[in-house]
Amino acid sequence: MTLRFHPRQAAMLALGAALGASAQQPPAAPALMSIATVPTEGVTVSGSLSVANGRAVIGNNGSITAGDRTAHVELTRGGELNVCATTQVHLSTDNTTPGGALMIALDHGAFEAHYTPGQYSDVVLTPDLRILISPPGEADLSLRVNNQGDTCVDNHGDHAPYVLASSLFEGGAYRIQPNQRVLFEHGSLREVVDNEQDPCGCPPDHPVSVAAAGVTGPNAARPGETVAKSKAEADNPFPLAESEGLALPPQPSTTPVVPTGQPHIEVEAPLVYNSAAPPPVLPAPATSVNHPAAPPVVAQAPPAKPHHAGFFAPIGRLFKRLFGG
Repeated sequence: MTLRFHPRQAAMLALGAALGASAQQPPAAPALMSIATVPTEGVTVSGSLSVANGRAVIGNNGSITAGDRTAHVELTRGGELNVCATTQVHLSTDNTTPGGALMIALDHGAFEAHYTPGQYSDVVLTPDLRILISPPGEADLSLRVNNQGDTCVDNHGDHAPYVLASSLFEGGAYRIQPNQRVLFEHGSLREVVDNEQDPCGCPPDHPVSVAAAGVTGPNAARPGETVAKSKAEADNPFPLAESEGLALPPQPSTTPVVPTGQPHIEVEAPLVYNSAAPPPVLPAPATSVNHPAAPPVVAQAPPAKPHHAGFFAPIGRLFKRLFGG
């Protein structure tokens, strides 16, 4: 038996079959919006993320904690963020607008930002300050916050962006000019060092070469060679980083003061023993003529304290009368 359909009916049947096939397929999972990626080696990540091939993709929010070295974070919109050793930063973005602003929050530690600001101002939040990074310009910004709240900001570059710091508690604002490095003591806009000398960014992970360090003199090596470190420098390669909480505390030394098998103290003294010799006579203690030695004091035991029978004494006497003894 052969069924024949009108061309219009055949078209409707084909459309229905296509809709049925599409209805049976599961909906595609939404793609993860990425704001940054970071290698997972030596780094702790959490929040909205996915991990593949040794890299973590941070979604619209996530935390990155660097280990004993600087963590290099690549921003999806371009540029990078260097999270200094032992520092934890929280990254998030505004999804309500295209190319939303970036927010970087940290309690203490340091980071370096190298990127081009977008249409909207990015925000850096510390326990005391709210710092806006606004276009135009190229951001080459370093920021450090220690445990006392001292906040160092370096807005480096002739084409640096517009950077404005405002207090979360005191009110007021302070603009950090291009090529200006400032220190807000205790996170206060009222205690500002506008020509801070110490760097605000990450400590070096590797020894600095002689050419970069500018070392001269008879002990200087040829360009490209590293400077030999003293024991103090080897034990504490970046004192500022340790004082600002950017370096792990040094581990206690396991090397003994005196190596095993070597004597600690050597004393040369003759030991002579003669069993026939009489025992040595110790000299009597010297006494003054006018003040003879006092007779030895004999220690006496303190008088015994009277014994208080307490609550159980009457009961003991009653049992003695009843049963004898």
